[in-house]
Amino acid sequence: MANSIAAADDSGFGGRVKAWPERLKGFYNDVRTEMRKVTTLSRKEVQATTTVVIVAVFLVGVYFWFIDNVIGRGVDYLFRFFTK
Repeated sequence: MANSIAAADDSGFGGRVKAWPERLKGFYNDVRTEMRKVTTLSRKEVQATTTVVIVAVFLVGVYFWFIDNVIGRGVDYLFRFFTK
């Protein structure tokens, strides 16, 4: 963070050229630090979350199918009611 503040204080094109290797090094150090925090899921966890997603997608699909039919039939009823 201190390096980026110092780099921001440099003015002109020359300051930016000198600062980019330091900023790049800091970026890669930050990436390496964050990647050490990453954990991979076990096969059992992946299967469980995949099952939850598939079931949720199915339930949302059924819900929207039902709502679509209710609204569609309501609109059909209104068209038939006003065309008579």
